[in-house]
Amino acid sequence: MNAAKTSQRMWNTRYGVINAISADSLVVRSLTELGEWMEQELDLLSTFVEEGQTIVEFGAEYGAHTLWLSRAVGAKGEVHTAEPRRLVFQQLCANLALNGLLNVHTLPVWLGRQSGLTQLTELISGIDEASDERVRIANVDSLGLEALHLLKINQPGTVEAVLAGADDIVRKHRPVIYLRLGTAEHSFGEIKAIKDLGYRCWSHMPYLFNKSNYADLGDNIFPGRAFQNVIAAPIEGRLAFEHLHEI
Repeated sequence: MNAAKTSQRMWNTRYGVINAISADSLVVRSLTELGEWMEQELDLLSTFVEEGQTIVEFGAEYGAHTLWLSRAVGAKGEVHTAEPRRLVFQQLCANLALNGLLNVHTLPVWLGRQSGLTQLTELISGIDEASDERVRIANVDSLGLEALHLLKINQPGTVEAVLAGADDIVRKHRPVIYLRLGTAEHSFGEIKAIKDLGYRCWSHMPYLFNKSNYADLGDNIFPGRAFQNVIAAPIEGRLAFEHLHEI
């Protein structure tokens, strides 16, 4: 990676200005080199997200997708975005302020089954103990939302706990659910938890590299890298993703 770019802390990206802690992460590298992050996820969401909708996003990081979600739902819509890591949350808030986004509600919490406090190392494997911190757990039902059209879960391996804490609002408002699966051994249970709520599920594998990236970079800096995601819609609704493989 270009040394000048890695030392830079702020970039013009596809959906606005983003400031990020200089770190060796896929998100920061993608924002630095491509001016965007996981654009293929947003390509899929753009087929059904509309103005005036309410969205919950878990694992917002620096807000790369939050910027798009805010614009997609417009002034009459709401985005409730949760990021539990303290420093990342602070920069998320800074990015939203820099871009003048007034319809985003930021939550410094981990979304799960029940409210409480715990250590970050208890929730995410591989966290350096030096980076460990206490985080607050909240559930989606406790947010008091009057509507919910999309539940976007970016944190892998958390869908079962998030849905357990969102049972009331999911059954009442029947949002579309878009998530990153956890490990292969847990994915069957995760998909079952969604289907048990009366949903159809489709596999979606967005590549990290987008040929039409904002920076117009021709070299694939993430060769072969993709996420295993799932998009789910209520069985009673008309929304379907026929171009994807149903699972």
